Amino acid sequence: MNLSSNTSSQPNKAVLVTGAAKRLGREIALEFARQGWDIAVHYGHSEAEAQATVAEIQTLGRKATAFKADLAKEAEVKALFSAVTSEFENLQCLVNSASIFEYDRANSNTPLTSKNLQDHMQVNLTAPILLSQCMFEYQKSILEKKYTSGSAIPSVIQLLDQKLINLNPDHLSYTLSKVALLNSVEILAFDFAPHLRVVGLAPGITLLSGDQTEAGFTKAHQMTPLGKSSTPKDVAQAAVFLANATAITGTTLYVDGGQHLAPSSRDVMFKTNETLK
Repeated sequence: MNLSSNTSSQPNKAVLVTGAAKRLGREIALEFARQGWDIAVHYGHSEAEAQATVAEIQTLGRKATAFKADLAKEAEVKALFSAVTSEFENLQCLVNSASIFEYDRANSNTPLTSKNLQDHMQVNLTAPILLSQCMFEYQKSILEKKYTSGSAIPSVIQLLDQKLINLNPDHLSYTLSKVALLNSVEILAFDFAPHLRVVGLAPGITLLSGDQTEAGFTKAHQMTPLGKSSTPKDVAQAAVFLANATAITGTTLYVDGGQHLAPSSRDVMFKTNETLK
């Protein structure tokens, strides 16, 4: 069954979602599939989960293939993009969802180390930028033969974090990597226009992380002006919206129930735990 609305021989639109084997990346991949997109499912180590995601996408009548790559290695990042575009001719969107999220804080028993910072920068910043550059070069190279049936300008969506509006010291290496990625959105959007749009998507607290308890997560999720933060479905639907929104580039959409409107001296996940790091 073909869910695409295309009536010509144009290939179906495809999206590459990094970290699509589990958690938020998986939900984003599935939502794109529900909306008629074919999916390139990237994974690092979770092969079984990636294949399960592929199988679920295929039950929706969409094409899906899993691609393994270590985003900490530049050669594998570039090989990933090459492999994806060899199989998915009409790649229209890249969602950089994969990230490292390890705790450190300068004034704590788990201070920042050069290795932890470098690890976060490589996966959370360098890999998304490298893939974005690949996406730009690919779109530019096929400009003359692009399909022009009114589809949106291709896009890169960088997964960010609502805490970037109101910074706090927790998860320092993670925060620094995401701050840099946030600032890259505007720079790359200007540099890649008119061939490619670049947008940010910043969720609030959406899934359990680290040693957070279910009760702690439920309480933290309610600590927003709307009384609830983002769900995986909220974020996934926003990603599909941005992929189709031709006039949006160089900006970031916050999908967090207004969480970014309430400054906090600690990460919200710690405010609901009995023991703070």
